[in-house]
Amino acid sequence: MSNYYRRLKMHFLNYRARILIAIAAVILVVLAVWGMMSLESYYRNITLATMPLQMLMVAMNAIIFVYLYLIVLRGGFAKMDNKNVKGGDVNVRFTDVVGIDEAKEEAWEVVQLIKDHSRVKKIGGKILRGILMVGPPGCGKTYLAKAIATEAGLPFLSMSSSEFVEIFVGVGASRVRKLFKKARSLAYGFGGCVVFLDELDAIGRNRVFNQFGGGSETNTTQNQLLVEMDGLGGREENVIVIGATNASEDSLDPALLRPGRFDRKVYITRPGLEGREKLFQYYLGKVKHEASIDVGHLARKAVGKSPAEIENIIKEAALIATRNGKEVISYKEITEAIERIELGIKNKIKMQDSEKEMTAYHEAGHLVTIYLLHPTDDVFKASIIPRKTSLGVVHHQPREEMFSHDRDKLLADIKCAVAGYVAERIKKGVTTTGVSADFSNAMKVAHFMVWKLGMGPSGYIGDYTAIPENELSETVKSKLNDDTNKILKDCMNDVDELLKAEKVILERFAHELLVRQELEFDEIEAIFAEYGRANPRAFQKNPEGSTKLNSESEPKS
Repeated sequence: MSNYYRRLKMHFLNYRARILIAIAAVILVVLAVWGMMSLESYYRNITLATMPLQMLMVAMNAIIFVYLYLIVLRGGFAKMDNKNVKGGDVNVRFTDVVGIDEAKEEAWEVVQLIKDHSRVKKIGGKILRGILMVGPPGCGKTYLAKAIATEAGLPFLSMSSSEFVEIFVGVGASRVRKLFKKARSLAYGFGGCVVFLDELDAIGRNRVFNQFGGGSETNTTQNQLLVEMDGLGGREENVIVIGATNASEDSLDPALLRPGRFDRKVYITRPGLEGREKLFQYYLGKVKHEASIDVGHLARKAVGKSPAEIENIIKEAALIATRNGKEVISYKEITEAIERIELGIKNKIKMQDSEKEMTAYHEAGHLVTIYLLHPTDDVFKASIIPRKTSLGVVHHQPREEMFSHDRDKLLADIKCAVAGYVAERIKKGVTTTGVSADFSNAMKVAHFMVWKLGMGPSGYIGDYTAIPENELSETVKSKLNDDTNKILKDCMNDVDELLKAEKVILERFAHELLVRQELEFDEIEAIFAEYGRANPRAFQKNPEGSTKLNSESEPKS
């Protein structure tokens, strides 16, 4: 009964103007009818005759008044389109949030605090006011916010922060006030409300203070947000503000991050191997697919992919299967979907035989070098079918995410980049323009090693890019550039020795590419096995069915 009364009162407070106008209109009609009945017939007829004209004039005046009221008195440009839905209607459960288990644990604790805030108050604690979700796009920040609202059973108000920003000063602040007024009203009626502000960095970046008033509208909007979040502390309404951003936490204003505003921070990262396996299982469970699909292999092939990207892969695979007239999705469709998203659609252009042969040797050089020399990357596909702006491609991925790279890995990247150039030179004695992108990548890595990481052979240590170039002596710059060039030459010599020693395998892969045009992971593994060259990064199945490194590579606890 108490909740019913509170909601009835909430509706009256929200619509009291309309209710009072309706009551006044009824009273006026009753009085008008009573007054007409008391008039003599002559005056009553005159009144009835002039009534249509009077009604027309009243209608015109009402239209003009309503127009001015909506444009001026109701905020005009400050109107906003916030989306208000009940938590149950959002219908995103925690079981639907897959692949980000650590963030889910943090969010579940938040749900418990929201549900049991009376216990927190009882011991003198304060209700949770703000949650900041930080992470790359597509990793489930919005999904997690919806799950919190669903599990807590609270109304959910969602807005993008860019909707607050306008050219007119004060409009953003007005929208913030309206949003929180509505949130407090819903919280009064339903016991709480979740406000979700997506892309918080649009209004939450460090404020700019200068004499020219730069960024004044953003400053005003952010100031109003800070005031509203402070104001929540003195009220009994349980309003929880969830902010989400892809930007670095350091880019946000310190006033937003202090205790009492965004009290809790939830860091969301891209899923690891186990998380990606769960994501593939979850999204494959929504479509018809072959039972033989190796989810572990797909997870290894999707290193660095976000949950949204994995969902998109399955959706694209379903479209490809439908286009091919198939009723279920197979591994082939998923592979094709990954390639279409990452590498682009195949271009139907006809190359000359000599150009095709040079492309095959170029890609074979990349393939052999990556397979035999790279410490982290596996080759998942090699192709001489043109895609985007390239005539061929070798698709390789690391076994698992790496968050820092050592010198050996960076040198391997350079060697793999210049391998196409070396292979062309070994076969024909000349090279093509196809090496330009490879040289660009190799030069960037070598320059990065020498100028920023102190990995040059001359022993210069430090980040020389932090010093203005005009303050560096010509001797230092010349020496650093020589170090960069030496790294490139040494890598090229190592690759030259490798490909000449493995010329039989190089020739075999070039021939296979010319005949088949594309080689998949299993086909590449089989060819190397013919020559007794085992994959140094080989995976094996464990009894539970998931994948892991072989026993030589597996870290010991």
